Amino acid sequence: MRAAVFVETGKDLAIEDVEPAPPGPRDVIVALGASGVCHSDLSLKNGYVPMPPGVVLGHEGAGTVVEVGSEVTKVAKGDKIVASFIPACGVCPSCLNDQSHLCDTEFEVMMAPRGTRAGGEQYTGMTGLGTFAETMTVNQSSVVKIATDLPFDQLALIGCGVTTGVGAALNTAQVHPGATVAIIGCGGVGLSVLQGARIAGAARIIAVDQGDEKRKVSESMGGTDYVDSTQGDPVAQVMALTGGRGVDYAFEVIGLPETTLQAYNMARKGGMAVMVGMTRADAMLTIPTFDLFYNEKTLKGCKYGSAQVRRDFQRFVDLIETGRLDTAAMVSRHIKLDEVNEAFRAMENREVVRSVITEF
Repeated sequence: MRAAVFVETGKDLAIEDVEPAPPGPRDVIVALGASGVCHSDLSLKNGYVPMPPGVVLGHEGAGTVVEVGSEVTKVAKGDKIVASFIPACGVCPSCLNDQSHLCDTEFEVMMAPRGTRAGGEQYTGMTGLGTFAETMTVNQSSVVKIATDLPFDQLALIGCGVTTGVGAALNTAQVHPGATVAIIGCGGVGLSVLQGARIAGAARIIAVDQGDEKRKVSESMGGTDYVDSTQGDPVAQVMALTGGRGVDYAFEVIGLPETTLQAYNMARKGGMAVMVGMTRADAMLTIPTFDLFYNEKTLKGCKYGSAQVRRDFQRFVDLIETGRLDTAAMVSRHIKLDEVNEAFRAMENREVVRSVITEF
């Protein structure tokens, strides 16, 4: 089969013919229907998190189960699934504590060999998946069966961007009706945070990004105000929009210490700043501890939207089907697998919300 393989930090992915492994007892083989090209894929390719060569990238996908191992119980051949880039085993202490987004089997699943390359070297799949490929062999804990007729290009986004963003608003922050919200970074995940805040009933949603295109798309999805960070200090602009008070919830969706500090400074007394964007492994953040204490702020990390995927994936499908959540507008381009490197360049040039691979 054909797959896009990480071969060197900062270099284009290589389109290779690889041989996927047959399913183990608890593995399934999925034929991909679509895969989103996410900023986290770009971050790993560029070395934000150290990664050895020989990894099939891609972690935001949906498809159909075509084969199952002898001990698989969660799905069956022919099931439509959305891939979860964090496994949900259901039996570890984290899963039993309703925190499957922190599943203790994550590293074990992520590092499992998933097939061989042309030279005989084994390859792994990003986060245990590897959705930049025609098929993928994955642990059953990494897939969730769903009931829907929605197209795969929209379902794929649930695997990362939608769950991370909508979950950040609904699960991690638990935005309340009437709240004020600021969102720094309005790509696919940021726009999902925005929609999650809208679904939660936020009264004022301030999108923070650059350029008129992001203004238009954020307004179309429910943003009430827009701050262009090229037109002055975004913290000062948000403060001006809130009468100097700050917002109830500020979300950082870029993955930089400086924008995380901006989100923290946008939060009101007693407010919450949530870091959603994936940062470099060695990045550090310094905040004023007296302000943290005296103004009783909360600075909170957010991994995968604090999602319980076997509950939330179908909920998000239902929200899409009833028109409450717009994923179609987030798909900027449909591309072929061979165009994945161009999709990365389009992302870096801020030309797209999401490119989605639909031809493998």
